[in-house]
Amino acid sequence: MDQLDQMDQMEAAKGAAARKYWHGVLTAGGRTAIPRWSADPVKGVAAYEVALPDGLLAASELTASDTTRVLLAAHAKVLAALSGEHEVTTGRREDGRLLPCRITTAPGDTWRDLLAQAHRVTSDSLAYADFPVDALRRELGLDEPPFETVLDTTGADGDLDEDVVLRVGLVHGVDGPALRLRYRTDVLDESGAARIAGYHITALTSLAVDPDAEYGRQSLLSCTELRFQLDGLAGPRRELPDSRVHELFEQRVVAHPDAVAAVYGDRRWTYRELNSRANQLSRALLVRGLGREGVVAVVTERNLDWMAAVLAVFKAGGVYLPIEPRFPAERIARTLARAGCELVLTERGGTATLDEALSSPPLSGVQRLLVEDAYDEAHADSDLGMEIAPERLAYIYFTSGSTGEPKGAMCEHAGMVNHLYAKLDDLGIGEGDVVAQTAPQCFDISLWQLLAGPLAGGRTLLVEQEVILDVERFVDRIAEGRVNVLQVVPSYLEAVLAQLEQRPRELPDLRRVSVTGEALKRELAERWFATEPGIPLVNAYGLTETSDDTNHEVMHRAPEGDRVPLGRPVGNVRVYVVDEHLSLVPLGAPGEIVFSGVCVGRGYVNDPERTRRAFTTDPYHPGERLYRSGDHGRWRPDGKLEFLGRRDTQVKVRGFRIEIGEVENALLRLEGVRDGAVVVADGATHLVAFHSGRPLAGEVLRERLAASLPAYMVPSVFHWRESLPLTANGKTDRRTLTALAGQLDAAEGESGARPVTPTEQRLAASWAEVLGVPRARVGRHDHFFDRGGTSLSAVKLAIALDRAVSLKDVARHPVLSDLAALIDERRTSS
Repeated sequence: MDQLDQMDQMEAAKGAAARKYWHGVLTAGGRTAIPRWSADPVKGVAAYEVALPDGLLAASELTASDTTRVLLAAHAKVLAALSGEHEVTTGRREDGRLLPCRITTAPGDTWRDLLAQAHRVTSDSLAYADFPVDALRRELGLDEPPFETVLDTTGADGDLDEDVVLRVGLVHGVDGPALRLRYRTDVLDESGAARIAGYHITALTSLAVDPDAEYGRQSLLSCTELRFQLDGLAGPRRELPDSRVHELFEQRVVAHPDAVAAVYGDRRWTYRELNSRANQLSRALLVRGLGREGVVAVVTERNLDWMAAVLAVFKAGGVYLPIEPRFPAERIARTLARAGCELVLTERGGTATLDEALSSPPLSGVQRLLVEDAYDEAHADSDLGMEIAPERLAYIYFTSGSTGEPKGAMCEHAGMVNHLYAKLDDLGIGEGDVVAQTAPQCFDISLWQLLAGPLAGGRTLLVEQEVILDVERFVDRIAEGRVNVLQVVPSYLEAVLAQLEQRPRELPDLRRVSVTGEALKRELAERWFATEPGIPLVNAYGLTETSDDTNHEVMHRAPEGDRVPLGRPVGNVRVYVVDEHLSLVPLGAPGEIVFSGVCVGRGYVNDPERTRRAFTTDPYHPGERLYRSGDHGRWRPDGKLEFLGRRDTQVKVRGFRIEIGEVENALLRLEGVRDGAVVVADGATHLVAFHSGRPLAGEVLRERLAASLPAYMVPSVFHWRESLPLTANGKTDRRTLTALAGQLDAAEGESGARPVTPTEQRLAASWAEVLGVPRARVGRHDHFFDRGGTSLSAVKLAIALDRAVSLKDVARHPVLSDLAALIDERRTSS
């Protein structure tokens, strides 16, 4: 064939491929990935062979000439299960050549449909047999290499191609037909290969028994694997005390009434004093008509009265609803209304937004009680002794909602107690230990931080917010307060590490540090152990709907591999990785992470539709609730869970769970905004908003959004566009916007004047490092917060500049040249 003929036929091939796109033959795209499953990966190649059941191929009512499409259909089903994708790619041996094949395993299709598609694929691939495969790949836009698996109906004895992980073939021996797998031992071990072989046998059997069945709903897992995933990967069984959290605390009060239970600044409360005040508040709530599971909003600062108020709500049989005093009035009003709140327990000072919220007509019947007034009523301070069952509702935490309306996750006393005991066990909290309370009230981890110490006979150190925003003071407080257990989000741990690396100091009492709320990067774990090799690091994972953390990974050194595992489930918690039908996926395959057991809450308060979508019945343990998280992950060979990300619009920014949809809905409600979209930039460190309509300054939009959204949900950067980019089907092109956000962020400093003075240049270098932008892109007129800066990044900037500026300095002088002038002025006057 001369070059012109070859080019003509290549063009014909491209046209044929385009015409046949609807049934998935040789379409452009990626590869099908085989899950890595080897506890001890070693380079090499091994084989595994298993005999086909007698009469299996004959039972499929197919002739010998149909063997290829039968195997291809079964192989496609296996690859779909292993990869978690409906469109799968494999290679097929034909006359010594390796041809790419792609099949779409469509939901709702039957085995017969899949066989028909396999027949078309094999027939069409033969039409291209005369073309150079590499040239065909390039012309059709296929990746290099386009597959990890090879199907070979002529046998699987040959060597594996370098990039092929798995080769599946049918061989005929004296004992009849058998399935032979050749695999790379750095990817699969024998147990993994055996399971994959078993999946093929199951798929072939299902195809033969009922070709008109919907294959997407048929599981490939053996009974042994099913039982292992249900029982072997569940958290250990643990007996819980038949007591609620406040009752466990009361037992500690009896044991050591004069020991210190909590510290806030210069104030210290003993167990007796804390219990006394909680009992007084509890009776004040009951006097005002608090009924069974009545919702009590606690709107106070993070102080000792907050701690007493939380215990008081539990003692009175009420439901704790945390609200931060500085939340916008509109959000407070919506939260109170959605929760059906009856009472608000608050304190004098700083209640302006609460007062505004309570003035709205729907909340006219809500009673407000000041903590100080409740104490003055001089109620009895003895324990109430109310009988509260473990299935009673304990608290409601509101999280961001995709529809623009926050959703309130309801959790029960049993789940809360189970979580607290998991913390006591895995963080080693015992009598006399000090636990730091650092998280905001609206963050669910604040609850265990508040109560775990006293439950174990230790104490809680409540760290003031102004101390948290000054990392040097924070580290001092942890050391001086003799903190044994600390939990922070990874982004804050990074700031703490920067401080310790810059100014090393001993932390002799610190025994455990836990991180949660964001994905922990391996590099950060490595930095931690390089700085504090003797202090274990605990990666905690969980969701508000599952009574907080469900998995703990206790590390004594940096983990191997690219990802830090989430660890094993804690006691009495079951975690499954499932497909869209809630069927367990093969070990190592990606899928949705779902939860069952005592940890699962009731649902979302007064929100049956969203509850129905996320909460259901556990198909493997009838009568128990199951929660669908929307998170995606996989099981590792060591039995630990690994987080792979999300497939919806929910993100984590600095530990806070945010539904992008809620931010976008708030943006679209603003006057002058015609269209809007919000994306995450700089590795999930801040939100960037794009908007069309009337050009509005970022500061104006930021101020208007702050009236309805908490500060952590307000985008830090705003970009006006005449129109937003759209995908081919008319939807907002978020991928393009995300890339554009990075480009605009990088180019922000191009139009501005370059830093002039030595101080400006030094500040620009630190600024670039903290914000993650190129040094050359930072201009002297840039605004720190318009470039994506946050309060936490301002803290990091202060550390990078060796305390030459404070967080307040950055807030008051956000323009680079102004901040540099301030530094120079101080240097001159000192």
